[in-house]
Order: sequence, then C-alpha cells, then structure tokens
Amino acid sequence: MRGVLRRGAKLVIASHNEGKVRELAELFAPYGIDCISAGSLGLPEPVETGASFAENARIKAVAAACGAGLPALADDSGLEVAALGGEPGIHSARWGGAAKDFTSAMTRVHEALQARGVSGANANFTCALALALPDGETSVFEGKVFGTLTWPPRGGRGFGYDPIFVPDGHDETFGEMDPELKNRLSHRMRAFEKLIQASYVNE
Repeated sequence: MRGVLRRGAKLVIASHNEGKVRELAELFAPYGIDCISAGSLGLPEPVETGASFAENARIKAVAAACGAGLPALADDSGLEVAALGGEPGIHSARWGGAAKDFTSAMTRVHEALQARGVSGANANFTCALALALPDGETSVFEGKVFGTLTWPPRGGRGFGYDPIFVPDGHDETFGEMDPELKNRLSHRMRAFEKLIQASYVNE
C-alpha cells in the first residue's frame, strides 16, 4: 500500500472514541494528513466479531472506508494482563460496561488481581492499526509496550487504562506522563511507525 498516504490526503479515523481520534490525528499531523473521525461523518460502528486485535481493526477500517469512500484507519487496542490470562484483551472497552466507563474497568482489573493475590502485575498494551481502501484492500500493523500495573490510578492524562499502567523503565503512569513522551513510547506509536514506513510517500 505504498503511497496510499501522502501530504494533503484525507484519512478517516474509524472510531467514535474522541481520545483515540485525537491521539491518532496528532501522530499524522507532521505528515500533512487531514484526519476526520467516523463519528463526525455519521458512520455507524460495526459489530466487532473478530478474535484478535488485528481482525477487529480490519472490520472497522473496511466499514469506514466503504462508508466514506476514502482511505480509513482503525485502531483496535487494549490491555493484556499476564496474571489474568491476557484479559481484558480485545474486551478492554467492554470491561467498562455499556457506558465504557474506564474507571469501572480499572477497578474490575484491580479486583480480579486482588482475588488472585497479585500486585504489581506484568501487563502490556497491544495496538493493531488497519489501513483500508474503499475497495476493501487492507494492511494491518501491530505494536506493543510492556510494563506493570499500579493501584490506585494516577494522573488525568491519556485515556482508558493509562492511569494504572507504568511502562518499563519509567516511574510515571501513562496517565501522568507528558503526552509527547507517552506518544513516543506507546504501542500505538510502534504500530504507527510500521504503517508510515509501509504506506507514506513524502511528496
């Protein structure tokens, strides 16, 4: 898909999560790519029936690309906790209930670890970025960042599980960390770098 992305291109971000849309738009800004959200276009959210981050990202990207008639990018990401057998994983948002309340989701993770007598659990964030064209052609790029969980939550930056995740080699949670530093370290950035290398042409 080399050349799909170039300066001045329009890209649909296949998400109704404004925090995620904002982070992705910030990553694309230096490349001169104009990002618009699926939510702002009134596109529906497809049912995520995949068994992996990559499959769910692909479903969302293809739906948005076909609906908008433009290239679309979907992010499917989540927290995987080793002591919980990889949960919440692809169900990370659903652990917050119908409202996708991540305060509740973080509490649920903490209580599940407490029930197992685990503290300072090893965890990782995984991100799959799927880039789709209106004809359905799709490529998927994956990145991970490893760290440990802390309790109680710390920091009001970021979104999702960021306030309980401390990346390896650092003392701050993603929720406390300067956004620029978090972006450099994140699972999303690691997937994004692969996507840019494979898809962007500087013209």
